[in-house]
Amino acid sequence: MPTVSIIIPCYNEQATIGDTLRAVYAQTYPRVKMEVIISDAMSEDGTREVIAEFLRVHPDLPVRVVDNVQRVIPSALNRAIEAAHNEIIVRMDAHAKPYPDYVENCVRALEEGHGANVGGVWEICPGASTWIGEGIAAAASHPLGAGDAAYRLQPKAGEVDTVPFGAFRKSLVEEIGMFDEGLLTNEDYEFNARVRKTGKQVWLDPRIRSIYFARPTLGALAKQYWRYGFWKWRMLRRHPETVRWRQVIPPVFVASVIIFSLLAFWLPACVLLAAEVFLYALILFSAGIQQAARRGHPALALGFPLAVGAIHFSWGGGFLWSLVQPDGGRHG
Repeated sequence: MPTVSIIIPCYNEQATIGDTLRAVYAQTYPRVKMEVIISDAMSEDGTREVIAEFLRVHPDLPVRVVDNVQRVIPSALNRAIEAAHNEIIVRMDAHAKPYPDYVENCVRALEEGHGANVGGVWEICPGASTWIGEGIAAAASHPLGAGDAAYRLQPKAGEVDTVPFGAFRKSLVEEIGMFDEGLLTNEDYEFNARVRKTGKQVWLDPRIRSIYFARPTLGALAKQYWRYGFWKWRMLRRHPETVRWRQVIPPVFVASVIIFSLLAFWLPACVLLAAEVFLYALILFSAGIQQAARRGHPALALGFPLAVGAIHFSWGGGFLWSLVQPDGGRHG
């Protein structure tokens, strides 16, 4: 039975790191075959005290903390991988709760030879018990918000472009290199692009499941997707062959709204802008009403379209802003 190193990027996760560690402790995979490496970006809250308390109560699960002084996710992953002693790397997140058989199914998928990097599906839950929190969770798991991201849409097993988190043999990193520390976001997609360039597969297995908590507010959602859009362009410059339709539509749409707005003094442009905005709103609010009826939650009629709109405009705006920031600075 292979040994497993579970790596967890972390920063100021006092409220959630205990739940994550307890979920790891509850895994069906033998604890004697696991170690946990938390790559902490010098947390300023009580994160390390929570970890220390967990270790005191659960001494039979090896847990180590390494410093991530650069305070970005790809460097967190690389420091954890460098510290890992075991054969298989399983990435987790301090904001997600893996099912008890998560590690077992990751190892099984690798042992069955399905892919060089394997991952599962997200069950997206609200990050806050509010009407907008419900709307954000619904949007993040709907094709209008998630595009064709298979891991958000309850798919069948198969080859995909990318997976959330991912599990792979440590030898894969020795072959294709570490995570790109020049990308503050989209580091996993870029890593998987390199996996696919070697002729290996990235495999999604629905048996691998975790609960992901969406952002709790529209502001937090917008900030998240602005960052995603900004760094997506940086990633595409490295791997232009990976561009997909879902990545092109938001920036093109946002650009068209901006252009038509600037030309609104010209009647044809004003008409086109009004028609575009009306059709867009009609699609979003129609989908919101459908979601409200299907889920039995009337507030989704408003919360869903607001969340989808925040995703589209933030992602598209971040992407466009990245286009005019050729220095590659950390504007996202």
